Amino acid sequence: MPKKAKELSALEVSRLKVPGFVSVGGVAGLALQVTPSGVRSWVLRVKVGDKRRDIGLGAYPGVTLAEARRKAAETRAQVEQGIDPVEDRKRALSKLKAEQAKAITFREAARRLIEAKSPGWKNAKHAQQWQNTLATYAYPTIGDLDIRDVAQHHIEAILSPIWQTKTETASRVQGRIENVIDWAIAGGHRSGDNPARWKGLLDKRLGAPSKIAKVAHHAALPIDEVPGFFADLRQRNGVAARALEFTLLTAVRSGETRGATWDEIDLETGTWIIPAARMKAAREHRVPLSSLALTLLRALPRLDGCPYVFFAPRGGKLSDAALGAVMKRMQRDEVPHGLRSSFRDWAGERTNFPRDLCEMALAHTIKDKAEAAYRRGDLLEKRRVMMDAWAKFVQTPVAKGAQVVALSRRAA
Repeated sequence: MPKKAKELSALEVSRLKVPGFVSVGGVAGLALQVTPSGVRSWVLRVKVGDKRRDIGLGAYPGVTLAEARRKAAETRAQVEQGIDPVEDRKRALSKLKAEQAKAITFREAARRLIEAKSPGWKNAKHAQQWQNTLATYAYPTIGDLDIRDVAQHHIEAILSPIWQTKTETASRVQGRIENVIDWAIAGGHRSGDNPARWKGLLDKRLGAPSKIAKVAHHAALPIDEVPGFFADLRQRNGVAARALEFTLLTAVRSGETRGATWDEIDLETGTWIIPAARMKAAREHRVPLSSLALTLLRALPRLDGCPYVFFAPRGGKLSDAALGAVMKRMQRDEVPHGLRSSFRDWAGERTNFPRDLCEMALAHTIKDKAEAAYRRGDLLEKRRVMMDAWAKFVQTPVAKGAQVVALSRRAA
């Protein structure tokens, strides 16, 4: 039977100064360790399974003799139950570190999401728009919260005040918050359902945006005013005026015109190929150029070292406000994007060109997946006939009630 250590008093323990281990009694294996530098701490020497363990119980005198004996007794009880206190402590520490690694504020999660996603966004302004809307509406409420603690009542507190008055903005905020939380769930920073989810959750609590906010369509030129507008436009000087004219003739978005480069345009075949990276639908778009559009291009000046067809006064790309400014100087209330609507109205109301041909000209995405699966080509030559007809229309004053343009055999 092992020799039982003498049970030292608190006073006797306080006098221990010689380096080494001194058994203090009270609990088998409990000792005070004194280092050469004079630091003293409690150690429980115990056998755990087949392993000898020296288990630290804290520094002396921060942990008193009585507390050390209590801790030692509890530790021995764990060992008798088949628990290895050292491994148990390691697992607990590992779990704590793992939980701490998951901890992230909503603001930080949003920053990381924007940083990860923004390189793939076509418009560099999107990142700033995300940052601005979240900073204005979300961060005051949940910005500094651990993303695991963001709950549905927080989301409703953010959205409810602006849902009726700023519906479009509120809808974007909701979508962005939902995306941030989805990012956090995917990265293991939180688990469970997304409290910002619209379908099946917030749609039961907030009114549908489409039924609250009136859709504000881009102001478009009435069909019969297009020829007069075109005639006025052609009398105006400047690159921006020519860019607006080209936008009207091609029915493209103004951003696609402003970003057009000479290497995208083949003047011989009369085709402009806009790369996918510059298209809203992220798909290459071929634009058939009418003879009028080609004449416009051939007459344009070129700037050495500048790739853009329509360049700014100091080189580089025209600003997004340049084309709108031309329309304002023409005292028009419409906007450049509305010219696409004018083209669509003309094609639908004044011609018998097929609907899908018109939609292709506008590079609209086909929402019907079945129809999209069967569509292989882009009907370029048929669209060329349509764009020639459109160029002819914009140059010819049209009386109200004009007859529908006949569809040629080539377009049939």
